[in-house]
Order: sequence, then C-alpha cells, then structure tokens
Amino acid sequence: MFEDYVSDIKTKRATERDLEIIGEAVNRIFKKDKNFKLENAQKIIGTRNRIIHGYDMISDDLIWSIVINHLPKLKKEVEFLLNK
Repeated sequence: MFEDYVSDIKTKRATERDLEIIGEAVNRIFKKDKNFKLENAQKIIGTRNRIIHGYDMISDDLIWSIVINHLPKLKKEVEFLLNK
C-alpha cells in the first residue's frame, strides 16, 4: 500500500490537505478552549504547520506513518469525545 501511496500524487496531496484541515480544526478548538483534552494536540497542530509552511520537509514516510499509526487513534478519541 505504501508504494501505491507514493506513486499517486493526487492521493498524496489529498492526504496532506486532510491533515492540514484536521490540524486547523484542532488549532481553532484550542484557541477557544485551552483546557480541551485531546492527546497529541500540539503535534497535530505542528504537523499542520509543517505541511503548510515546509513542503520541502515533508516526507512520504512521515505522512504514511501518521495515517497508519496516528489517525486511527485520533478517530477513536474524537468518537469518544463526541459520544460523551
């Protein structure tokens, strides 16, 4: 699957864009509520900033790792918060 990701520029850009949107959403939440509990919130915001401001520093390995290792955990955390 990683090879498919790396070879498909549209998927790569769409994935990066979605991570930007997630990071911006977390950033906006924290501007309104500094006490909002979300694990890795600063890393999420930092990833957004890195993608937006440092395209030459974004590796396929990094994005793939986020998608595979971190997004499933974030999804569960958000679902839990929504169902509270």
